[in-house]
Amino acid sequence: MAAPRRKKPTRQEGIHDELISEWLGCNKPTNLAKNISEAGGWVDSILKKQFFSDSIDEDAIKAAWKEVAGDFIGANAEPVSVKDGHLVLRVTQPAVRFHLEQMKPELLKKIKARFGAGKIKSIRFNLG
Repeated sequence: MAAPRRKKPTRQEGIHDELISEWLGCNKPTNLAKNISEAGGWVDSILKKQFFSDSIDEDAIKAAWKEVAGDFIGANAEPVSVKDGHLVLRVTQPAVRFHLEQMKPELLKKIKARFGAGKIKSIRFNLG
């Protein structure tokens, strides 16, 4: 006896399946009983899709900041966030910001040497 033919999905079902696949970040298995997989198998693909696997830990930068930046800069600027490879520093005064803008290439070089070349692409300054 031949297996029953699967009916072709309607346009609405196709759109629904496509949206669910996009939301999940992967295709939905056609037979859940047959294609069981562990959640750990999906974690890496989801993280890579969301750019988290190659990101840097903000706490690691905050902990090593004074060592990387030095005493003066460490006292007058602090890491606030790292997003998409851009390090945001909160600076205490406009004069310090000007000084940091002048030495941005050197500071970026030190950060890349400490945390890896591909982790931080640029530095941005916010007064606060």
